[in-house]
Amino acid sequence: MGTGQKVAVVTGASQGIGAGLVDAFRKLGYGVVATSRSIEPAADADVVTVRGDIADADTADRVVAAALSRFGRIDTLVNNAGVFIAKPFTDYTDEDFATVVGVNLAGYFHLTRRALRTMTERGSGHIVNVTTSFVDHPNSGVPSVLASLTKGGLAAATKSLAIEYAATGVRANAVSPGIIKTPMHAVEYHETFAGLHPVGRMGEIGDIVDAVLYLESAPFVTGEILHVDGGQSAGH
Repeated sequence: MGTGQKVAVVTGASQGIGAGLVDAFRKLGYGVVATSRSIEPAADADVVTVRGDIADADTADRVVAAALSRFGRIDTLVNNAGVFIAKPFTDYTDEDFATVVGVNLAGYFHLTRRALRTMTERGSGHIVNVTTSFVDHPNSGVPSVLASLTKGGLAAATKSLAIEYAATGVRANAVSPGIIKTPMHAVEYHETFAGLHPVGRMGEIGDIVDAVLYLESAPFVTGEILHVDGGQSAGH
């Protein structure tokens, strides 16, 4: 506890982008607290796993407690967990709404609020939110109002938080991905999804990991929404 080792907390860490982030932070020598609903214990002593639903405040309590107990600090929080449900707006159910708001917004609120307290006490920290390019570039072929409602809220909150805490040593940024090759997207749709990007391909997990690591290493960057979307947000 209390060593000089930096510590990253990653949500949605059991697969896809989250798992890639855990590996990347470990390669940088960070201790990692990884959380998701299905995450298994890690063989690596410097990776602490916390199983739970990020929509529940109790999960946020346990994640922060685990970080402070094992490492004594939190330097970086990556709010990566997300739910994407593509339906025509009038087909969404109350359950869809509760699920998406729970993970995408409540999860961000509960964990960020708790992590920020420890960051401001230390006078440094970095919060990275993973949003979606559909916030800026809706597509008639992919109905995504609930994603835009929630992830758009995260994009706005990123800037607001960055300004509120700019003088404290805590930064806040976001990465706005296009459609990334992860277990979330079935292989049979990959060709279709590739065509939604001006560069003609889907993104790779490494594209998003590299963007997060850039922001992590950029102390003069805060309040930034970094689009990693094959040109989607610029037009089509």
